[in-house]
Amino acid sequence: MATYQSLQLEVLQTHALTHEQGAPMTSDSSEKNSVRFGADGGAELVSTQGKTIIADAVVAKIAGIATREINGVYDVGGGTARAVGALRDRIPGARVNHAQGVAVEVGEKQAAIDIGIVAEYGVALHELAVGIRRNVIAAVESMTGLEVTEVNITVFDVMLFEDAESGGSTDPEAKPRVQ
Repeated sequence: MATYQSLQLEVLQTHALTHEQGAPMTSDSSEKNSVRFGADGGAELVSTQGKTIIADAVVAKIAGIATREINGVYDVGGGTARAVGALRDRIPGARVNHAQGVAVEVGEKQAAIDIGIVAEYGVALHELAVGIRRNVIAAVESMTGLEVTEVNITVFDVMLFEDAESGGSTDPEAKPRVQ
C-alpha cells in the first residue's frame, strides 16, 4: 500500500531525474506561478515554462492515503463505499481504491475535502479528526501546491474488535433516538 512518504519520494525522484536530464531547476523570481481551474475538473498550475493539471481524483487519492496513515482509522468510507470495497477485495488481482470515502472540490487555488471514516473503538474521535486534518492538509498542500480550505470528517461508525470478527453486523432497521 502506498503511503504519503512513498508518493512524496516518487515526486522527488522524478524531480531529480528531470534535473539530471538538463532541465533548469533555478527559481527565477520573475517567473509567475499560478493555479487555474482545468477543463477536466482538476487544478491547473501554470508557469512560464508550461502547465501542470492535477485531477480531482489525484487529490482524493492523496487525501485517502493520508487518512489511512492515522492510527485509529479502521476504514474509510460509509456503508455503501465499504460494501463495494469489500466486494472488490474478493476479486483476485483487484486494487485498493485509495479514494474510497473521499470527495473533493478543486478550485483555482484551493481544495475542499470531505472524508467519511469508521473509527476504532476507544479512540478519542475529536483527537482523531484533528490528526486526520493535519495529515491530509500537509499531504495535499505539499504534493499539489493547492491550499486546503477545509477537511470535513464524518464518523460513520465505531468498529469493535468483536464486530470486525463477526463481519461488522449492525441493525439497519434501528431508528435514531435524537435528531
